[in-house]
Amino acid sequence: MNPFRRIGVETVINAAGKMTALGGSAQHETVAQAQAEAAQAHVDLAELRHAASQHIATRTGAEAACITTGAAAGIALGVAAILTGRDLEKIRRVPDVPAPRDILIQRGHDVDFGAEVTQMIRLGGGRPVVFGTLDAVTEADLAASLSADAKAIVYVKSHHAVQQNRLPLDPCLGRGVPVLVDAAAESDIRTYIAAGADLVTYSGGKAIGGPTCGFIAGRRDLIEACELQGRGIARAMKVGKEQIMGLMAALDRFEPSANDDEAILAALHAGLSSFANALILPDRAGRPIRRVALRESPDVLQALVQHLAANTPSIRTRNHQLNEGLILFDVRELRRHDVDTIVERVRTFYAEGAPSPTAPEQRRAS
Repeated sequence: MNPFRRIGVETVINAAGKMTALGGSAQHETVAQAQAEAAQAHVDLAELRHAASQHIATRTGAEAACITTGAAAGIALGVAAILTGRDLEKIRRVPDVPAPRDILIQRGHDVDFGAEVTQMIRLGGGRPVVFGTLDAVTEADLAASLSADAKAIVYVKSHHAVQQNRLPLDPCLGRGVPVLVDAAAESDIRTYIAAGADLVTYSGGKAIGGPTCGFIAGRRDLIEACELQGRGIARAMKVGKEQIMGLMAALDRFEPSANDDEAILAALHAGLSSFANALILPDRAGRPIRRVALRESPDVLQALVQHLAANTPSIRTRNHQLNEGLILFDVRELRRHDVDTIVERVRTFYAEGAPSPTAPEQRRAS
């Protein structure tokens, strides 16, 4: 079934993962049903937000929580909450917040996820201050940046971020300023709160498997300030009753340790390995995710990516490491019959005159 065809849009096979650009997650029927039922009723939205926030707080182990339009909005709202507190006059002026308003972020965490993290900081009224170098970030770099103007530290846990020679979360805590963690796509919704982060922002439509929205959890006083941003910038970030109830349904069935993907992973690896240089790789950001990878020259892989995307159905792959000679197939959003389609499409690419893949005996020797 293609619900988009009536306006001339085709569905895609999503082998890229839980990506915003591809619609996040394909929702479980209970999540979709919760949204449909909510759409046909009226409710006091403030009461609903409060009840939902309590539910999220229980699941995350936080003192309180706030519904957002997504993890990126959570960065902006979290920064605004830290800078304004519950002062309505300041809230109405965001992003024009008076100094001091420096928000520290280590180099390599100031990533572009489709927009820049530093722009989210500015939306909340902060002035991004990037510390450290591309080579490494040290505790001395952090200490040197903690001037009297520093109001918070933003810590990004993401596959987009530089993974090597960055400060872990622990040295950022206990520095006398709040720490806001961007954990958009993370499946562990309790660790960062338990570690002592003041605020943590999550996407609801990625690992959790809910609709396109999110939440921020953490200290009660800061969460209250987040909610009050509805009198300011968060008025442009409204979340409907449908998304709220869809998120509640997704959280109710969410099990971060559950892994139903191994059979699809094995089938895809076996299918591609029969004629291509396929391997299974762990997630570079340390999440409990394994993906099938094809190793080839970047030029060949670029042509393959275009071949897969251009035909019908369009197959979208995970291409963050293409310049390293790798493309990845993330199986979390695949169904079993998608495996056959992907394998045959890749086989066709080679059969139609693409350079031959590395031979199996060469793979074993390398």
